[in-house]
Amino acid sequence: MDTTAFDQQIADLTSSLGDPTRRGIYITIRESDAPLTASEIAELFDIHPNVARHHLDRLTQDGYLTVSTRRPSSDKGPGAGRPAKCYVASNKQIELRFPGRRGNLLFELLLRMIGEIADPLEAAAVATEVGRAYGRELAGELGESGEEGYVEAVTALAKAMGSVGFNMNADPDSDQQLLTRGCPFGEMAISHPAVICSLDQGIISGIVEVLEPSMRPEVIPHGHPEACVTRVEFTGRKR
Repeated sequence: MDTTAFDQQIADLTSSLGDPTRRGIYITIRESDAPLTASEIAELFDIHPNVARHHLDRLTQDGYLTVSTRRPSSDKGPGAGRPAKCYVASNKQIELRFPGRRGNLLFELLLRMIGEIADPLEAAAVATEVGRAYGRELAGELGESGEEGYVEAVTALAKAMGSVGFNMNADPDSDQQLLTRGCPFGEMAISHPAVICSLDQGIISGIVEVLEPSMRPEVIPHGHPEACVTRVEFTGRKR
């Protein structure tokens, strides 16, 4: 299996289950002994029924849930006796097939080589430049451009990072931040944190150079209790 197929697996998985609420809904339904309705999900997660239906429809569309109907337990109230639409987990398995370890080994050796540079600042600079070059190539391959404006550029940045395995989403508490709750570098981010974080900064900077040059991205490792933060301040006019 090549890395392109693996990247697509990661992108599909994070697209379907990257949202914490949607992931929680899926787990709840999968562990439930009985099918659940949108109203029951809305009550369990304290969200509006329409929001619950949106998540349920997406999970159904992506094959993680199937739809059935059941008669309500009570004959009282509006719509009494009308079959209720309910959801059960499908047989779809969440599975990742990793590419051969040769690529991982080469990457590990590259990190070690960069890490051997005596000056930590120089090592970080090398990692940043390697990442920046890759980020520019990635944005070009995805056909992204910054012609649509700031909001679209931020969305495209998250999409581009998601395509290579980062679980990056907008911060609901800030319109100039993205939160990364999943990193494809795994244990290598623990063993080589300075190099990996510089590499991340470079990749994001390279993508942004193509998407919207007026954006100034800054990666803040563990800048959020549950995630790394990418600030994307805009120095120009938001179109």
